[in-house]
Amino acid sequence: MALLSLRELSKSFGGLAAVKNLTFDVDEGAIISLIGPNGAGKSTVFNLITGIYRPTAGAINFAGREIAGTKPNAVAEAGITRTFQNIRLFAYMTVLENVLVGRHVRMHANPWGDAIHSPYQRREEADSRKRAMELLEWFGIARYAHDWARNLPYGRQRRLEIARALASEPKLLLLDEPAAGTNPAEKADLMKLVQSIRARGVTVLLIEHDMKLVMGISDYVHVLDYGEEIAHGKPEQVRHDQRVIEAYLGKGA
Repeated sequence: MALLSLRELSKSFGGLAAVKNLTFDVDEGAIISLIGPNGAGKSTVFNLITGIYRPTAGAINFAGREIAGTKPNAVAEAGITRTFQNIRLFAYMTVLENVLVGRHVRMHANPWGDAIHSPYQRREEADSRKRAMELLEWFGIARYAHDWARNLPYGRQRRLEIARALASEPKLLLLDEPAAGTNPAEKADLMKLVQSIRARGVTVLLIEHDMKLVMGISDYVHVLDYGEEIAHGKPEQVRHDQRVIEAYLGKGA
């Protein structure tokens, strides 16, 4: 069953078409990869799904609801969260506080309750801290909970960003190049982490340039080039598709 459906999705910036008539589904419980050369339009697709950009044309349906043009906070509340190609943590907040930011959309205390520190607000805050610490334990970074996020090594900052995204309890997690800048050991750990996220019931849509990672964890792969889909299929099918080889290596490949 499709959790996310894109239909004839397009986005233009002036005379430049960044995404052209893109149609595909993301089935619930799957790990789907979106790949292609630099400038193919992959991050633009993520920005369209999460409400950062409004489509020029087309539809985005999530869990039976049309969300094209919906504001980013409403998209997060609906159950879609993301990471970014360039890590975007709150550098001068602690590791724990960064994850608590992700909990915000699931908290319901009103300003009056916050002002008087009501029993409901205290219970909700304690529950959020408990859930945040559980995420940090799962991701192996709990011992850094009270350190500034900026002081974490790069690979652990990547993990923290994913943990923050999961703090909002999403149905769909968008990962934008999570392996960028990581070493081989960290990439192997990342593969296991993404698979464990799926095992906990979260569907994953992934942008990634590391083909070993893509081929190792994906159920299905979609390939973009100049904003258009040029191939799709199981990882092994895509690996040997001549159009994909040409897009990455040139027509002489």
